Amino acid sequence: MRLQYVGAKPIVSAKGVSFDKTKPDHYTFLTAAIEFLDALESQKDGERDIDLRGIEVKEYNSSELFDMLEKYCTNLEDIFDAREEKTDALIEKYISDIKENERLTNIEREAWIGNVQIMRNYYMQYITNESAYECALHLLADKLHQHHTETIRFPIGRNHGLLLSHLDGILRDHKPPYDVTITIEEDNDGEVIGILDMNRNSSHKD
Repeated sequence: MRLQYVGAKPIVSAKGVSFDKTKPDHYTFLTAAIEFLDALESQKDGERDIDLRGIEVKEYNSSELFDMLEKYCTNLEDIFDAREEKTDALIEKYISDIKENERLTNIEREAWIGNVQIMRNYYMQYITNESAYECALHLLADKLHQHHTETIRFPIGRNHGLLLSHLDGILRDHKPPYDVTITIEEDNDGEVIGILDMNRNSSHKD
């Protein structure tokens, strides 16, 4: 099993399976993460601002995404090796919660557990994509700190804004932390763009 799109996070019940659209498959954001990492890689020494608006739009298949991400996340194979353990732990938790639910009949409980077990491969792929994306986010946070990046400008309508909103929490917990702010405004050409300010938290030392 490698990187591949599976869709939103599944919601499993005794009646069947639905999908939580508020928790999309993290595979969706991997291309934006690669574009961002590439932009940082080409950043010149002393350059404090990053502009993602001019980068070439590319579409990667699952194999290409893995190869591109592997260039940056050197522990990607370890992430894949851990996916079965994480999946088993998740399923065990779900089954334990179901067994402890006293409101269920035996038939409902059996059906629910069966539905969870049927979704094992789906859960594992979702976890695989999520883990790869988290690796990219933590690497991005480290590189932004190492490059002393101050601002990031990005186009609206692609996944860069969502990626940076996910990166927000990681940067706030980073050592040192950053009080990130994201604003939306128009540039001189009337194009609506997003701007992320790193805002290094001066109350913390390296």
